[in-house]
Amino acid sequence: MSKEKFPSEKNLDEKETVSTPEAAKKKATEDKKAKKDNHDEKLAKEIADLKDKNKELEDKYLRSEAEIQNMQNRYSKERAQLIKYESQSLAKDILPAVDNLERALSVEADDDVSKQLKKGVKMTLDSLTKALKDHGIVEIEAEDVKFDPTLHQAVQTVVAENDDQKDHVVQVLQKGYQYKDRTLRPAMVVVAQ
Repeated sequence: MSKEKFPSEKNLDEKETVSTPEAAKKKATEDKKAKKDNHDEKLAKEIADLKDKNKELEDKYLRSEAEIQNMQNRYSKERAQLIKYESQSLAKDILPAVDNLERALSVEADDDVSKQLKKGVKMTLDSLTKALKDHGIVEIEAEDVKFDPTLHQAVQTVVAENDDQKDHVVQVLQKGYQYKDRTLRPAMVVVAQ
């Protein structure tokens, strides 16, 4: 015999699985509501994640903008410094020639030929000195001034003759030069102690 259900048993099983139309509608509504709640939660989580990502990207953007601004400012300052001090290396190279011309002028000239030569050296030195001054390169004042380690280099000290002479330069051994606000070469001096 086959195990077929009797019609009465079929009806019992159907009653258990099949509910009334109202219950089915209610269950469908609950399922829809659960799906909608689940979907709303997913959307809320996605929105929160997107907001966090947006804040992070905005922060990165602002930092990048600030860094670009800082780089532009730094570049402008460096460029201004380069322009301001463009003649510095040339001046450092010319200063030994100026020293040699001054030494040549310190030699006594006895005859007419050497006097003429000395006159030519003096004219050359004057034109070089004028060119240096025109470009902002000036001699550092050293004789009888208070010793300043940023402008003077003490190579020797001597005993001061009086209190007014203490810590003052008494002799200049080599001239010093300044280019705008920088010391190109400090003056080599003798200081009274």
